[in-house]
Amino acid sequence: MRHSKLTLVLFGVLAILTGCKSKNRNLLPNVSGKAGEVMVVIEREDWEGAAGVAIRESLADDTPYLAQREPLFNLSNVPPGSFNNMFKMHRNLLLVNVNPQNTTTGVVYKGNVWARPQAVVQINAADTDQAGNLFKENADVIAEYFEQSERDRIIENSKLYEEKELQKPLKDLTGGFLHFPTGYRLKKWTDSFVWIADEKQYTMQTVMAYKFPVRKDPFSAANLVAERDSVMQANVPGMFEGSYMTTSTAFPPVTKSLRYRGRDFVEMRGFWEVYGDFMGGPFVSHAFYSPDGKEIIVLEAFVYAPRYDKRQYLRQVESLLYSFEWKKDEK
Repeated sequence: MRHSKLTLVLFGVLAILTGCKSKNRNLLPNVSGKAGEVMVVIEREDWEGAAGVAIRESLADDTPYLAQREPLFNLSNVPPGSFNNMFKMHRNLLLVNVNPQNTTTGVVYKGNVWARPQAVVQINAADTDQAGNLFKENADVIAEYFEQSERDRIIENSKLYEEKELQKPLKDLTGGFLHFPTGYRLKKWTDSFVWIADEKQYTMQTVMAYKFPVRKDPFSAANLVAERDSVMQANVPGMFEGSYMTTSTAFPPVTKSLRYRGRDFVEMRGFWEVYGDFMGGPFVSHAFYSPDGKEIIVLEAFVYAPRYDKRQYLRQVESLLYSFEWKKDEK
């Protein structure tokens, strides 16, 4: 899968874009299009050819660790000749500029060009083969750029409609906090565990936080799963007596090390299930050291939506993990 060898060059790109946004940003119209959509501006014959195949194999690859097959992004194609003002407002744009007269070739990342908050990637190439190769060489960064742009929109919206009273439980437990939007409610709060969820009739989006002492090899998948199962059995009961949340062994969780805005953490993705029941779904967690280095803090997001596709539900709640901030008096 695309995420197996993720590079985080992207976040340097995002930092540059943050400092280079238009001074007239507030004058731009709001973006159009649905969450998770990418519009690819490329000639029709190139879209049907090798360049288009490479783009679809990456950006429309299966989203990792979902029970059903769902593409990472929903793609649409617009030929350059039809790329008018209406299409320029789209939230995520991939512009494939193939021109023999292009003297400067490469990939350019832009933010808020025609609308806000907009993510634009432009591939400049002299011919179709070069365009396809440029995309393949930069596919991971391009995909993660669009992914993080989707997360940033969710975080920005969360801050606008924030349940600020939910910051305190996280601050007391971890020394930092997340930005929870309207709809989330506190379900459980102890000295070592916090459970906050947005529960509707047929869906549940949940964030949990817990911590444990640093032991040997604390970020290995086996140890993270063992700690998780212990915490969930003690704190997350199922509907029936003797049932509780645990980690599914059908598809073993995978981990990778990431760095985001100066914070190092280990991401783990997998499936949760309820022992003694038939509930289950995807989860993702971020594990990192406490400021004093004596404990491991884990922030986890999971989804239960048996009637619906889960990509967007998981993306929404996972984005909250990326909103984590230390208290100002913490390092």
